[in-house]
Amino acid sequence: MAATELIRVDRARGVATLTLDSPHNRNALSTPLMTRLLAELDSAAADEAVRVVVITHTGPVFCSGADLSETAAGVAPTGLLSDVLAAIWESPKPVVARVGGAARAGGLGLVAAADIAICADEATFAFSEVRIGVVPAIISGTVLRRLAPRAAAELFLTGDVFDGRRAAEIGLVTAAAPAEALDATVASYCGALLRGGPLALAGTKKVLHRPPAATVREDLADLAALSAEYFGSDEGREGVLAFREKRAPRWVPDE
Repeated sequence: MAATELIRVDRARGVATLTLDSPHNRNALSTPLMTRLLAELDSAAADEAVRVVVITHTGPVFCSGADLSETAAGVAPTGLLSDVLAAIWESPKPVVARVGGAARAGGLGLVAAADIAICADEATFAFSEVRIGVVPAIISGTVLRRLAPRAAAELFLTGDVFDGRRAAEIGLVTAAAPAEALDATVASYCGALLRGGPLALAGTKKVLHRPPAATVREDLADLAALSAEYFGSDEGREGVLAFREKRAPRWVPDE
């Protein structure tokens, strides 16, 4: 199957939706799929018309993890998976994961890398690596930044399956919703994100991911300088003016 058939792309009203579309292997993280996904993430990041990226899927499985047919053949595209997770984590655009079905192993790395992840209550998750004799190594780079430590130890070591509500409780996803409300919930989050200034959103992602300074005083000094920079920017001045004039800033898409 050609890589061009593995990711469907739709752009509308500032949102780029990247749909994993590889039903023959349950949207596994094959080399062709990850190559195309990485290219589309880079394209969305570079497109000024794109304000939010949504990663979703066709079929009942969000992502089944590594393509075991490749690993059985001695191909382990670990560097490519690292690049994909980093591209999601570092994207200047907010990334929303829409999880309507099962996610396993490497697929949970995608979920954790996203800024906001919404799943169906009925979706199931598992860090199944230990059950095939391997380690959830690469995905821990994003997952352990989200999960409560006790839950991470339990679920990494047991490989047990858990549902969407548990995923929300432990921080793997932002929220769980009934299946019939999943799309409306994702649309609501996207609508809220579209109201943020594009540069401010990118800057806020950097704040969320920045390592702490050596002392609180140094941290506050750096953050005060950053705050002044954004208040003095064209975008910041437009946002303040729009607030005073009781109108939407010019970056908010028309309804």
